[in-house]
Amino acid sequence: MMKMMVLGAGLQGSACAYDLLQNPSVTQVTLADHRLGSLPPFLAGDWEGRLQTLRLEVTDDDAVRQALRGHTSVMSAIPYYYNGPMARVAVESGCHFADLGGNTEIVLEQKKLHEQARANGVSVIPDCGLAPGMVNILAAEGLRRLDVAEKVKIYVGGLPQKPEPPLNYQIVYSLEGALDYYTTPSWILRGGKLVQVDALSEVEPVDFPPPVGRLEAFHTGGGISTLPFAYEGKVDAMEYKTLRYPGHLAIMRPIRELGLLELKPLDVKGQTVVPRDLFIAAVSPKLHKPKGQDLVALQVQVSGRKHGAAKTVTFRLIDRYDCEHGISAMMRTTGYSLSITGQMQADGRIERKGVYTPDEAVPFRPYVEELARRGVKIEEL
Repeated sequence: MMKMMVLGAGLQGSACAYDLLQNPSVTQVTLADHRLGSLPPFLAGDWEGRLQTLRLEVTDDDAVRQALRGHTSVMSAIPYYYNGPMARVAVESGCHFADLGGNTEIVLEQKKLHEQARANGVSVIPDCGLAPGMVNILAAEGLRRLDVAEKVKIYVGGLPQKPEPPLNYQIVYSLEGALDYYTTPSWILRGGKLVQVDALSEVEPVDFPPPVGRLEAFHTGGGISTLPFAYEGKVDAMEYKTLRYPGHLAIMRPIRELGLLELKPLDVKGQTVVPRDLFIAAVSPKLHKPKGQDLVALQVQVSGRKHGAAKTVTFRLIDRYDCEHGISAMMRTTGYSLSITGQMQADGRIERKGVYTPDEAVPFRPYVEELARRGVKIEEL
């Protein structure tokens, strides 16, 4: 019997809750948010009383602590800047914790909870979505399969199935989060050493089978979190790039260079305006396409040597919008990944107690098999 809590009733939190409800061993799912509107259609119904909703302010530690009583695991699908204190409260409450992460500094803060989490017999796993998350697990498996690992290249993109100009893009998760990745330098390994490179730089083509075809890849921040830190001095090169349809970067880079993504307020005719807030407000209605169906394209390539010969391990995924249930590919690959991790923590398949990233703690084969059961099929090339 497992009682699970999901923090955040947005796209990813709702998808996570839906996936948890598919497991009959999960006796209760508590979906908590500071404001609870109508739930998406795929969560409709009473679920035999197994789905509970709760209005909760995550800034109130005591309220969160009270809400967590009796729950086995908590999965966080709220903005990344809450994940530090939420992990701490979960550990204090003796509750397993997983989140969607995406911010390296916060993960390093969560690592400081390691001894307390281990003493309390719980695990904390940050970065359990698609990227970071799924890609870290795949990269770690590729590294394990080689005697000498030399290069890791990771590519991920959430894309519309039917791109429309000028950006050939639609909002598949928080636009604010996407723009944060577009403006944050990316940590990579070069010559075995940690270096930072500018976001939106070093564009290259990456080919997928039709009808996806050729995409463009460029650096963005946050996609693999602490993985380069873990393999510094052990792997010569490691990098993460975002995938978009050709032409996207040629528009977004000038937009950034013109200052439209800046966070420093400006005075505009007597009004204080944050350029990025204005940009988001202006473009969101044009990029939000409720009926637009998305896809997720992923490729993880690890190259090196095995038994003295050159060898490359490549994983690929193309996942598409679930028309039957109205669940996007980004929700399936991100929200389901979070749910799988939380369930593995609760049922003991993740054995390590303490604070570990997915590449350190999530078992590859069971994780991939769980994805496949949901129709999210990782292909090995």
